[in-house]
Amino acid sequence: MKSSTGQYFVGLDHVRALAVFMVFAWHFIHIHSGHLADPPLFPLSILTEGHTGVALFMTLSGYLFAKLLNGKNINYPSFIWNRILRLAPLLILVILLVALKFYLQGGDTVAYFKFIREGLIKPVLPNGGWSITVELHFYLILPLLLFISRKSRYLPLVFIAGMIGFRLYLYHVNGTVQFYSYYTIIGRIDQFVFGILAYQYRDYIRGRHYLALFTLLLFAIFYTYVDTLGGFYSHYPFRSRSAVWAVVGTVEGFSYALLIAWYDNSFRHSSGRLSRFIALIGTYSYSIYLLHIFYVFDLPKFVDAKMFDLSNIYVALIVSPFFMLLMMPVAWASYHYVELPFLRFRTKYIKDEKT
Repeated sequence: MKSSTGQYFVGLDHVRALAVFMVFAWHFIHIHSGHLADPPLFPLSILTEGHTGVALFMTLSGYLFAKLLNGKNINYPSFIWNRILRLAPLLILVILLVALKFYLQGGDTVAYFKFIREGLIKPVLPNGGWSITVELHFYLILPLLLFISRKSRYLPLVFIAGMIGFRLYLYHVNGTVQFYSYYTIIGRIDQFVFGILAYQYRDYIRGRHYLALFTLLLFAIFYTYVDTLGGFYSHYPFRSRSAVWAVVGTVEGFSYALLIAWYDNSFRHSSGRLSRFIALIGTYSYSIYLLHIFYVFDLPKFVDAKMFDLSNIYVALIVSPFFMLLMMPVAWASYHYVELPFLRFRTKYIKDEKT
């Protein structure tokens, strides 16, 4: 998708496509409790703990907005207005669809909407909408983050170190920090900041293929380790007693930021059919992300009962991309009839470049 500045980066849509696939595959393997299975063959823990795709989305946000806004004079109210136009229409539709489903099942819709009202502050919005709350909190502090990153390349690292210390304090007080690290800006802020830093260090990262490969290898090893500790579901509901959750978001942010900057700056991305198709998945990724919950838990049950056995986690992972592609017509309709119509009301938010 083009930003309101008219810029389009095909490589970043490739990254979005990967992120949404990771999340989709993770939910798809919930059939037969695949998300609770023992760690698979290396490096597949990145997929069986595919919730990390959310971290990829958030790191990409930090990188993208640094790329768009770095050194620019921003009309901040217009920026927020544009972000609302981009995210709110589909999110509101999803909230209403979940309310309808809740009503048809005999639920208390009044209580539901009272609960949803807290979504501006708390991570309670349905179908992954909680991450939009975190994004909103990021937008609110984005000017501060851009300011400190312009003042010094080291201040953001000091900021991240301070957040790690704060999360370790929460762990010391509560005996767990997973909820705060995963569901709130307290844990996710590192990912946005590393995204901003990666854009600033892009010239250093460009073309360093061995550095990217080494980073990917270490990240896969780290996530295999997290998986052996029980991963996301080690102590349901989301109360892992492992201190590793104080730095999971940090490791995700650093690794993804470096890989995003490497991929964005090291290649002339193809305009061929495969590249355009993957980019199209990235363009539709927001619709896929919010809408896939409506069928990803029921569809595998049908496939498992009527077509072929999905009890083998490797089979489930192999077929998951094909079933994600079945969402493309729905994602196309959502993008063109829910998302795009509101974008005509976007306003220019970059006033002029600083000299």
